[in-house]
Amino acid sequence: MNAGTRFFKPASFSLRAVGLIAWVLCCVLFASSGVGAQSDPLPSWNDGPAKKAIIGFVQSATDTSNPNYVQPEARIATFDQDGTTWVEQPMYPMMLYCLERVRLLAKEKPELQDTEPFKSLLSGGPRALGKLTTQDLEMIYAATLTGMSVDEFNREVKAWLETAKDPRFNRLYTELVYQPMLEVMQYLRASGFKTYFVTGGGQDFVRVYSERVYGIPPEQVVGTMDSVKFGYGADGKPVLTKEPKLLLSDVDEGKPEGIHLLIGRRPQAAFGNSTGDRQMLEYTKAGDGPRLAVLVHHDDDKREYAYDSQSKIGTFSDALMNEAKQQGWLVISIKNDWKRVFPWER
Repeated sequence: MNAGTRFFKPASFSLRAVGLIAWVLCCVLFASSGVGAQSDPLPSWNDGPAKKAIIGFVQSATDTSNPNYVQPEARIATFDQDGTTWVEQPMYPMMLYCLERVRLLAKEKPELQDTEPFKSLLSGGPRALGKLTTQDLEMIYAATLTGMSVDEFNREVKAWLETAKDPRFNRLYTELVYQPMLEVMQYLRASGFKTYFVTGGGQDFVRVYSERVYGIPPEQVVGTMDSVKFGYGADGKPVLTKEPKLLLSDVDEGKPEGIHLLIGRRPQAAFGNSTGDRQMLEYTKAGDGPRLAVLVHHDDDKREYAYDSQSKIGTFSDALMNEAKQQGWLVISIKNDWKRVFPWER
């Protein structure tokens, strides 16, 4: 065997070995990446009809060979916030923020201490919030959520959220989000859906934290909104000032109205938890093709809260449950369908 032959054979062996090693490495990387593997998109959910229905809907909507396939541009999912994606008991966090603002305003304007509904609110605290009428709430909103620039409002809300804690869980309100619903949002987005908030909460209030907490950018938040006015500040720079003029009350029929005005497409999926979400779910299900309407039912007083028709906060009436059954809406039991409620649970 001459020198050339001795050189050639080892080289051939080396190339075959390298090829084999490369093939093995590709297989390992392919497996570890999860490509082709059936990973669980909803790990905080118990196996059952609810989890199966959500996954089945997404799979059929994204499978081009399925008759229920949904074009990417039409993949819209809307979520209520209070009681659907975070804790709303014993009072909506935004209302607690308003209560804090009333206390501060009363120091600047002592006359509010003798003026209703501020007088009752200041003396009764959070308990008084549940007794307020719609007109009372509008007065409180106007006094606490307007009359300042949008930038100033954003700074104040952000500062409040960084320190305000829920008394029961001793956690920031932005930590009281539901891990199973975060997974649903992430699963939908990974499947080409756009996720929107359609909430009765203040639109500007929710926009302060929606992207950081939920991954929903501010332009995809539809909420109760007040008018803003363009002008110039003392420094001559443009400024938007919040005005006490209601543009949209994003509850009940206001939700489908807001969807049409600000999104422009009927959702393929909608998630809520109370009578205030009924029209949004009806509007969603009335569309052609596959639609998913979901209600979160609070029935776990150990890990969270149990309430339905008797609660003024997040009312889940018997009529709503009956309609859900008749219309084929998916009702999620926190007690039975969720392995864990919050991200920080172990």
